[in-house]
Amino acid sequence: MPFVDEARIFVKAGDGGKGCESFYRDRHMRYPRPDGGDGGEGGDIVFQADQGIQTLLDFRFKQHYQAGRGGHGSSKGKKGRSALDLVLRVPCGTILKDHTTGLQIKDLADHGASVVVARGGKGGIGNKNNRTPTPPGSGEERTVHLELKLIADVGLVGLPNVGKSTLISAISKVRSKIGRYPFTTRQPVLGVVEGEARSFIVADLPGLIEGAHTGKGLGDRFLKHAERTRVIVHVIDISGSEGRDPLDDYAVIQNELNLYSDRLIHKHRLVVANKIDIPSSREHLKRFKKKYKKVEMIGVSALEEKNLKVLIARLSDLVSD
Repeated sequence: MPFVDEARIFVKAGDGGKGCESFYRDRHMRYPRPDGGDGGEGGDIVFQADQGIQTLLDFRFKQHYQAGRGGHGSSKGKKGRSALDLVLRVPCGTILKDHTTGLQIKDLADHGASVVVARGGKGGIGNKNNRTPTPPGSGEERTVHLELKLIADVGLVGLPNVGKSTLISAISKVRSKIGRYPFTTRQPVLGVVEGEARSFIVADLPGLIEGAHTGKGLGDRFLKHAERTRVIVHVIDISGSEGRDPLDDYAVIQNELNLYSDRLIHKHRLVVANKIDIPSSREHLKRFKKKYKKVEMIGVSALEEKNLKVLIARLSDLVSD
């Protein structure tokens, strides 16, 4: 299923039902008695977070939603039936914004969280009990922008071809697409890792490039998912097998994270030096440790599954704090 993390839809709550203007009279009554019932309320438009949904794909195909109208009042004082609310289910982590003003309506981070974005119209007043009949109210309408930020404990970031997809496949049950060409991963991938202390969710974010914080290579669309994570794991190719200097790779991504958002600056970061099975990695490891003495780093080989238990144990500790 394609991963879609943004959508824009138009919603309209239901109009209220009409109030009834009627009079009851029998042969024993000198004057008729007003007995028109009120109209029912229109349905609201409600968004609700559902952990069983992973994408906003459905909202790309259908972009207009309208709740039902309230029933009309009738004679004998009968009130019209109120319409049911229209509940639109979205993934956990969906942020709703008013498209016109740009203001945030609600951040639906937790399963079951909900918000009413458009209120149904009030039912019209009937003439029962000598009241003055009034017309029904119209349902509210608005254009809503939906933005999904994945909720994960750990986010994997790094330049293309550093082995993030291989790593998440090795430490979790997910099977991410793997290839020896840039941008194999075109969309975020979630995997569940079974740690000793607790299980946790890892998000493999598509490969970043220099200038990602400005949107280059669609980097800003991927970096926003890192804002939800508790720990950022920066994966580097410590062997330099792609012809890049691992130290330069590290500096580029750290700079992109810092420039993108203040929220990322204070998150715990762990460097995973991948591909330690390649001989050239030894010299680069020495250089890295000498230059970045205070940076926490774990060397692994995702391909040969070396040192992965140490990595999982450390991540389990970090997400449990």
